[in-house]
Amino acid sequence: MTVSLVTGGAGFIGSHLVNALLERGDQVRVLDNFSTGSRENLAAVLDALTLIEGDLRDPAAVQQAVEGADYVFHLAAYVSAPKSMLEPQVCFDINVAGTLQLFEAARRAGVRQVVIASSAAVYGDAPDLPLQESTPARPLSPYGTSKQVDEAYASLYTLAFGLPVASLRFFNVFGPRQSPQSDYAAVIPIFIRRLLDGQPLTIYGDGLQKRDFVYVGDVVRALMLAAGSPQAGGQVFNVCSGREVTLLELIEILGEFLPLEQEPQFAAPRPGDIYRSLGSPEKAAQVLGFRPQVGLQEGLRQTAAWMGQYQTEKRGI
Repeated sequence: MTVSLVTGGAGFIGSHLVNALLERGDQVRVLDNFSTGSRENLAAVLDALTLIEGDLRDPAAVQQAVEGADYVFHLAAYVSAPKSMLEPQVCFDINVAGTLQLFEAARRAGVRQVVIASSAAVYGDAPDLPLQESTPARPLSPYGTSKQVDEAYASLYTLAFGLPVASLRFFNVFGPRQSPQSDYAAVIPIFIRRLLDGQPLTIYGDGLQKRDFVYVGDVVRALMLAAGSPQAGGQVFNVCSGREVTLLELIEILGEFLPLEQEPQFAAPRPGDIYRSLGSPEKAAQVLGFRPQVGLQEGLRQTAAWMGQYQTEKRGI
């Protein structure tokens, strides 16, 4: 039986990946310290997996997690670009030192292939759009830089040590289980939660900043395709829709099925935020056979429905 390790498996994307791997018949392990992940995300499948509660920076926990694994999906990370501007050292300790430790443990354990979550943040505000994997990196935050360094180590471990590591540059991922709680949370869950609560939306900037949104179910497919590709090791792939939408357009789409009771409020842009992001999906399509299947409107409907139900259950209604 195939053994797959998911670091950060209790998180938003990780828990969806865990479900898909279990459905495929894999024996699944999860390494998570629950700093941002939730046991609730795994509650329905907890008896079907091996959970290792530990930190990516703990050598013993990492060694235990990778031992005997065939595939490693590395999603554990310090995930906020704006917050990384306030604590860059913590970001690098987790994303760079922790990732390097995982790579070395995987190499020693004889893991067949590793797939890591990188980010479109490595591009920064690159002027030439759509962003291609060959576009020079110019990150604007410690978070973006940490992901760029991870990609360099992924290439090194592929070429120098024979451990195939593929890097997937996620653009703006959204979907059920994405938390709206933090001030640094992604825009879609924050907007949906505030609309469900009848509260005004806050836009940091002019609202014309553009994003390339991709649904979590599509991201999971990309991860699994990369792990099964003999050509993916040492390469970088955009995981994106190839379509861009402004935040004002996003609000307009949400207004089709959620009440917009108040006009949005505008605030100053946040340090480290990128103004425009649009990826090219062509390399992932050609090499991995990946193209997104869930459109923005349908993905938003599914996300809003899940958040509405979750909110109702939490309030005991």
